Amino acid sequence: METSFLIRPFSLGDTDAVINVWRRSGLVHPNNNPAKDIQRKLRVRPDLFLVGLLGADIVATVMIGYEGHRGWINYLGVLPEHQRRGYARWLMEEAERLLRLEGCSKINLQVRSTNASALSFYDRIGFARDEVISLGKRLEPDS
Repeated sequence: METSFLIRPFSLGDTDAVINVWRRSGLVHPNNNPAKDIQRKLRVRPDLFLVGLLGADIVATVMIGYEGHRGWINYLGVLPEHQRRGYARWLMEEAERLLRLEGCSKINLQVRSTNASALSFYDRIGFARDEVISLGKRLEPDS
């Protein structure tokens, strides 16, 4: 891992670079409006929204959630040209550290069933598939 990789909290000026990471990592889908997702996160625990930098460039992100029961990971992404260098693992280690400080006992996350590389990554860092079905109900449109 390069020593110049730094993790810090998101700031508003990071918005375009973060959305670029998400788009280029395949995290943005038609049902997601990334700008709205950022606005929502900034209203709830913005300190749990991290970016990873190489020098001054944002190359990775993770959005962490905690509601007092379970931790959640969203938008873990690394620019394709910087993948497989340990940055996602480093962000996840920081996410776990922050969630442990909150008293969190378990982290949940969702991965699209077609994303084999993400499933393999999470397996390698100790995540296991839960025997649950994920349900969702959209309360407001993102478009």
